[in-house]
Amino acid sequence: MKLNGVEIEDTFAELFDVKVARILVTAYDYELAEIAAREATGFGTSIIMCPAEAGVEGKARPEETPDGRPGVYIQICHPSKRTLEQQLVARIGQCILTAPTANAFDGLPDAEERVDTGNKLRYFGDGFEKQVEIGGRKAWAIPIMEGDFIVENDFGVVEGIAGGNFFIMGENQPAALLAAKAAVDAISNVEHVITPFPGGIVASGSKVGAKKYKFLKATTNERFAPTLKGRIESDVPENVNAIYEIVINGLSIEAVKKAMKAGISAATKVPGIVKISAGNYGGKLGKHAIYLRELL
Repeated sequence: MKLNGVEIEDTFAELFDVKVARILVTAYDYELAEIAAREATGFGTSIIMCPAEAGVEGKARPEETPDGRPGVYIQICHPSKRTLEQQLVARIGQCILTAPTANAFDGLPDAEERVDTGNKLRYFGDGFEKQVEIGGRKAWAIPIMEGDFIVENDFGVVEGIAGGNFFIMGENQPAALLAAKAAVDAISNVEHVITPFPGGIVASGSKVGAKKYKFLKATTNERFAPTLKGRIESDVPENVNAIYEIVINGLSIEAVKKAMKAGISAATKVPGIVKISAGNYGGKLGKHAIYLRELL
């Protein structure tokens, strides 16, 4: 099976369930909104060691936001609702409240499951906070040095999906990197998904568990490490010398599929790309599968 002359392996990506909160960060301009959004999604690549998985989803126009200002959507993901709620309090409280001109609103207003994050954060006002209504939403105005920080009273939580992925195999590192960047750019146009790794690109894909160091829950995916060709049973083609993985989380498996399709299509148009594959771990990671052939 080929796309744009590039081999597409007949395999699948293995995904797992997560709880997802979607936060709308608004600010005086897009630059400040994105600064707050990036700060709030830091250290959020993988729950292997990060306290949550997180990433920037995309922009919101001023006419779409409760306070009529430029906005940026972010997603925070974790399998545990309790841990997710703790992460919302910590990340909004430490990274958005502290950011110049930033406010925080719920990005899932229709979600039935709710957490009262803003109601908890209001205590930072030390009794000087007040309840307000912004764009028809119940919120809190917390007095701070620049004026008032506005945070919505409660935030929606929905069942989402994490771990959508594909591998980009290139003849060399520049080709593979260029294709990975093209894939991330294409995915950025898909709604309701994030690519949580640095710049959306994974340099060190991992496998579940370990062969030698049994105390680790994840270790290097050695079968896809080009420098180990000839030393182990490898899945790296002879003419491949660099591989990047793109990982995608989203509000639904349909959104992740759409993002994977867009990313793969963009990556295969770059010269020097040999093959596209995906990561699966025998059901050890999650119960969902997206077959590459279904995307084509």
